[in-house]
Amino acid sequence: MTALRHTPSAQTRHRVEAAAGALATAAISRIESQHGWYRALSADERSWVGLVAQAGIGSFLAWLRDPGSAPVVTVDVFGNAPRELTRSVSLGQTLDLVRSVVDVVEEQVDELAAPGDDGALREVALRFSREVAFAAAQVYAAAAEERGAWDARLESLVVDAVVRGEADNSLRSRATALGWGSLEHVTVVVGRTPHQDTARAVDALRRAASRLGVSALSAIQGRQLVVVLGGTRDAVGTTRQLLDHFGEGAVVIGPTVPHLFAAGRSARAALSGLVAAPARPDAPRPVEAHDLLPERSLAGDPQARRTLVEQVHRPLVDAGGDLLLTAETYLALVSLEGTARALFVHPNTVRYRLGRVAQVTGLDLTVPREAHTARLGLALGRLASLPSQTWR
Repeated sequence: MTALRHTPSAQTRHRVEAAAGALATAAISRIESQHGWYRALSADERSWVGLVAQAGIGSFLAWLRDPGSAPVVTVDVFGNAPRELTRSVSLGQTLDLVRSVVDVVEEQVDELAAPGDDGALREVALRFSREVAFAAAQVYAAAAEERGAWDARLESLVVDAVVRGEADNSLRSRATALGWGSLEHVTVVVGRTPHQDTARAVDALRRAASRLGVSALSAIQGRQLVVVLGGTRDAVGTTRQLLDHFGEGAVVIGPTVPHLFAAGRSARAALSGLVAAPARPDAPRPVEAHDLLPERSLAGDPQARRTLVEQVHRPLVDAGGDLLLTAETYLALVSLEGTARALFVHPNTVRYRLGRVAQVTGLDLTVPREAHTARLGLALGRLASLPSQTWR
């Protein structure tokens, strides 16, 4: 720091010290009259701001006695204020506060400075205000870093609770602290961890999601990157634009659920899909967990097995008639004419029945992938009727 060109005289210092109380009162009045944000604060917060202003003037007086020294204004001015004040008063508002105090001091320079000292006192005030401004920036930067580190830990705890399916009061309170208490349309997406700096990758993903208008919580769990998206009207479209933030391999999208406290279901499906994805090398990227139901069931996911039974076997049984027999015969022969001959019916009858199968199951048996799903669903349905099956 460069030395002062002029140093205030002892007489000027005595005058400023004598006027310290009046300066503090005038500064608070100036802040209250000029800044609406100050009037909107609670009584406790206004008192803390007042103490900061008074501490600033006190620190200025201390520095005035030895203006050549570097002032430790971070401790002197801001040390007594609670850290919560950085949440109520922004950095810009703090600088407004500093400016108001300095303006009051400058307006009193002519009266406070001894003859010939007005320039020296003004220079000291400006130099000190600069130091206070830098100190304020340091305080807010430190608070932001600490808050960011705490939020990251809190975020990891929330994601871990979602993965574990722990929708309890602790999840609710942590989610509320992160601003997720009322978010709707929540989707869990999982993929492999990127090779680059994981912390930086997670931050980049969060920023990219914000640009897309959705909220994101993310955590690295071993080799997996788990992302919880909030406000997702189009989970597939949103995930496509976030693919660069995942590592190589499958990226699986769980079902969208109403809110965070039901996200365990989405997480279970997505994680199950990530485990089963290698069994379907032609799967799109990203792929929805529902589109991996056959692979998930083969990998031992009981929920996927139940879903296939409810989607394929049960509707065909409940529909009655010859739909189940027609579906099984067609899947065995993979031929319209062959199925017609085996069932002693006209091919148009088979074609009509396959249309009805598509209506009740959502699967077109003439499409190989959907036929594979239906074949597995029917097999699981037959197994589910056995008393030894515990996953029904």
